[in-house]
Amino acid sequence: MKPLVISTWKHGLAANDAAYQVLKNGGNSLDAVERGVRVSEDDPTVLSVGYGGLPDAAGRVTLDAAIMDWKARIGAVICVENIKNPISLARKVLEDTEHTILAGDGAFEFALKNGYEAENLLTENSLRRFNEWKASGGENAEEIHTDDFSILKRKADSINEDGNHDTIGMVAIDKDGHISASCTTSGMAWKLHGRVGDSPIPGSGLYVDGEVGGAASTGRGEECIRACGSFLIVEYMRLGISPMEACKIACERVVKLNLLSSKNRDHIFQVGFVALNVKGEYGAYSVRKGFEYAVYNQKGNQLIEAQHYLDEDFTIEDL
Repeated sequence: MKPLVISTWKHGLAANDAAYQVLKNGGNSLDAVERGVRVSEDDPTVLSVGYGGLPDAAGRVTLDAAIMDWKARIGAVICVENIKNPISLARKVLEDTEHTILAGDGAFEFALKNGYEAENLLTENSLRRFNEWKASGGENAEEIHTDDFSILKRKADSINEDGNHDTIGMVAIDKDGHISASCTTSGMAWKLHGRVGDSPIPGSGLYVDGEVGGAASTGRGEECIRACGSFLIVEYMRLGISPMEACKIACERVVKLNLLSSKNRDHIFQVGFVALNVKGEYGAYSVRKGFEYAVYNQKGNQLIEAQHYLDEDFTIEDL
């Protein structure tokens, strides 16, 4: 099997570089997806992941991460503070405990007991932006990057300008045909303290079946949770549907369930998916225009704009 890595957004390019080097050197997919997304966690310019991630409404940086391998082993941490690389902590949960998810203070204590050092993750830039938000009234959580087209249209000419990217999700296949996935985020900016999105939730933020393939998501977590998007994609791939078509079906489901919901019922949000099957076939799709994903294979590392389900001028009445 020829190794391949697929990840979300422009900052996935740098993450792919690190992940693919692991695979190129004979490492397995679990090592690759951990190493890859650590690049985004360490980069303070990525405002939705790890160090430098934007804080919640209380001014606290809370991180979520999950990792899953081809043996259905899962590790996740939720709402953990002051730990720079939550994806590695999630892998520690996977490998060294009988649990799948640790949360909050419990996850932090587990980290300290396993040699992690507490670090302040709130950078000067993130603190400045938080203070600006507070000064402007500080009432609404803002899913930076993709979730409010009205905000994006006012602030940027392109949804993919620097700063307009989101959670990193990654799926990789190694030389032995083994697939693993990872997902890590600081979540929605200015969220209520304790809010958790889809990223650390198996079946929503990511999912892997070693006999079928894997998927990962990005965008408004509430909408992906509602659809169990990543699990849905893997199950459609099990039926023989291509990764891209499975991602498209998941986006259709996301939109339909959003319209049924009594909360967040609107059309100005973004969700995107990436997927990879055991044949090495990959695909991606998004609800709205503007989602880019990165693929690293024998042809090199490239950024691709995904196909999308809804046009920019779409309104609810169009359905």
